[in-house]
Amino acid sequence: MARVLIVDDSPTEIHIISTMLERNGYEVLSATSGEEGVEMARSQRPDLILMDIVMPGLNGFQATRQIARDPQTAGIPVIIVSSKGQESDKVWGLRQGAKDYIVKPVTEPELLAKVRAVLGG
Repeated sequence: MARVLIVDDSPTEIHIISTMLERNGYEVLSATSGEEGVEMARSQRPDLILMDIVMPGLNGFQATRQIARDPQTAGIPVIIVSSKGQESDKVWGLRQGAKDYIVKPVTEPELLAKVRAVLGG
């Protein structure tokens, strides 16, 4: 069972995305800040991280960059999940090391398709 870490400062978003993933057989971990997300990536070694961008403190772009550049966590794919839907945001997110980008609101078919594509399942 793949473990997915959701990093989002919104309990509602975490609940919605967790429900979609758990219903489809994924184990879900969550963090409510960029700092906590980076720490959990190191300690929990999830198979995938779903990263929000707009968070207090360390934002999702910064957290993604830290995860992608740290030899301990560089192998963990990150998909950015954000309400920021501009093309420039997507390009910047991918340049920070993200593998894909989903614009909120998330739909279950899109989420599952992108998760499976990145995890190779």
